[in-house]
Amino acid sequence: MLATVPTFALIGIEPRRVDVEVDVRPGLPSFTIVGLGDRSVREARERVAAAIVNSGMKVPQQRITVNLAPAGLHKSGPGFDLAIACGVLAASGVIRPADLAGVAVHGELALSGEVRAARGTLVVAEGAQAHGLEHLLVAPDRLGEANLLDGVTGVPAADLRAVVRVLSGGPPTGTATSSPPGAEPEEADHTGPDLIDVRGHAASLEAVTVAAAGGHNLLLSGPPGTGKTMLARRIPSILPPLGPHEALEVTRIASVAGVATGGRLLRVRPFRAPHHSISSAGLVGGGSIPRPGEVTLAHAGVLFLDELSEFPRGTLEALRQPLEDGRVLVTRGQQSVLFPCRTMLVAATNPCPCGYGGTARCRCTTHEHDRHRRRLSGPLLDRIDLTVRVDRPTAEELAAPPLRTSAAERERVAEARDRQARRLAGTDVLCNAHLDARLLRLHLALDDLAERQLARVYERGLLSARGRHRVLRVARTIADLAASDRVHVPHLLSALALREDTGADEEAA
Repeated sequence: MLATVPTFALIGIEPRRVDVEVDVRPGLPSFTIVGLGDRSVREARERVAAAIVNSGMKVPQQRITVNLAPAGLHKSGPGFDLAIACGVLAASGVIRPADLAGVAVHGELALSGEVRAARGTLVVAEGAQAHGLEHLLVAPDRLGEANLLDGVTGVPAADLRAVVRVLSGGPPTGTATSSPPGAEPEEADHTGPDLIDVRGHAASLEAVTVAAAGGHNLLLSGPPGTGKTMLARRIPSILPPLGPHEALEVTRIASVAGVATGGRLLRVRPFRAPHHSISSAGLVGGGSIPRPGEVTLAHAGVLFLDELSEFPRGTLEALRQPLEDGRVLVTRGQQSVLFPCRTMLVAATNPCPCGYGGTARCRCTTHEHDRHRRRLSGPLLDRIDLTVRVDRPTAEELAAPPLRTSAAERERVAEARDRQARRLAGTDVLCNAHLDARLLRLHLALDDLAERQLARVYERGLLSARGRHRVLRVARTIADLAASDRVHVPHLLSALALREDTGADEEAA
């Protein structure tokens, strides 16, 4: 007897339909899985057989063949277990094939028959929605995630016995540990680190606000212990919550990566801070089975690289194209996977090996300075919009009252972002950092004096063509913070002042 159960494979963060075809016929007992599955898929036969037996049912003592169609698509992960078990039970007559009509199945099986959660439930729900499947059978703790989309109803089942009962028309079983269907999106948490903790650093605080308002890349440079990391870790406290489209994208990425979503759409922007020993694949994505890297996990949020000069140069160079394009294309053998990565890069570094470059305490030689600067290439630094020197605050500044609070700066940032959203309505661009050349011409109006000032700076060779565009984007953000429709000379000069020369080697991009 033949049975077919629909499920979905995860290709990057996109779903691809897979029909689990199960054939049970007379012959010597065997259990074969074909269809280009990886080791975890091939091992499913042992998990499925044990789960069926331990649930009080029988595995047919016949020839069982499972085909994962399309056969040319690579499949990985244990999320096919439940669909294979349902197919075997349907092909052996325990479940009526008609009961599986309109039902997608996704989950891992324990040897006891318990249904366990598998990563990517939201993406599978998107696939079910696209293919007109109204129900998605999942583990109870993935019910909230399965119900996030209209047109798809999550059906929880705690174990295989419950699966048979539910598909036969019985009530769903299992206690969902995630939020119930229709739960409100996660609210932004403003109880974390606050800018009120920062003393001094007036220029750095303004640069942080400008970067947050426009989504610009930011480099903080200065001696150790001056507050670079402290400033960077407070940037999430002034960022606005995710919009509906961004929230869906971020939740989809978290679901595929196996990050707990609580069954809700995530509204807090992600903040990722990988250690400097990370590999290129860990940072931008990759692996034999392509998985999202840190730059993708920080999509629509902040990627913080502390001790930037300690990262391997090759790892940092891998960031150049993702920072420019807002996406990562990973090609492995027979498939290419596209990951989004519109992230705000925030980095902190010391100016020299001893950390005290530019002060009387520095004891580094000229050769050591040059070698340290060569760790960061010119093309990479050219993609950073704001470069700020963070110096040691004075004793008076440390004793003075705080200059700013996160609540006040968050309001300024939200107002600037609202202006950008109104101006860019109808495009797929959400903030000034992502304006391309056409949108810059369309939405950025310089007065004559500002045009002449920018031309002088460019002619002196202080800016590349890319750097010129980035200065204009920052100037547009500064004008938005000032509630100005036009970019005037003070806005442009402020943007130029925030793009200091770091002395990196002048390599061609």
